[in-house]
Amino acid sequence: MADIRHIVFDIGMVLIHYDPNLPFQRLIPDADARRWFFENVCTSEWNIEQDRGRTWEDAEAVLIADHPEHEENIRNFRRHWHEMLPNEIAGSVEILEKLVADGRDVTLLTNWAADTFVEARGRFPFLEKPRGVTVSGEIGLIKPDHRIYEHHSAAFGLDSGATLFIDDNLKIIEAARAYGWKAIHFTDPQTLRAALAEHGIAA
Repeated sequence: MADIRHIVFDIGMVLIHYDPNLPFQRLIPDADARRWFFENVCTSEWNIEQDRGRTWEDAEAVLIADHPEHEENIRNFRRHWHEMLPNEIAGSVEILEKLVADGRDVTLLTNWAADTFVEARGRFPFLEKPRGVTVSGEIGLIKPDHRIYEHHSAAFGLDSGATLFIDDNLKIIEAARAYGWKAIHFTDPQTLRAALAEHGIAA
């Protein structure tokens, strides 16, 4: 097995918990109505475009034009975004911090809107500990587009064959493997620690 010299972490649902239901349980108390809202108005497909670089102003305008009766809750998505990130995933952060402390080359690669990532950085200081981060909203590319792996590799001087990527999304993991990275499909910190050990990495 080739030596791993670079470790790349995803952030959302690997290092930081994310759940848009948290504020909307209060804003739309009826579970069926809330489910309909996320399936038909503020969908994951709509939200990912902010990760690609679309502004919130443009994103809200698109939805309000089609769903004017839901304008308040469309705007509430950004207004209450901070509530969707309640806490770090402590076990994963411990692993990341140990890898950094041990001298491992650790970077971050995330699908995240540029402006909200600035907020996240202020709330979660551990995001400053790795060598650097690629934020999709800043470069106009999102995982699993292979160009974002190329961009990250070039930006941080990674040897693809010696790079290990950790993400919770299997489609994104498969794309990273197709690009040439080794990858771990994240499910929980304990399983991550064991998978790292299989690569000869103590965490």
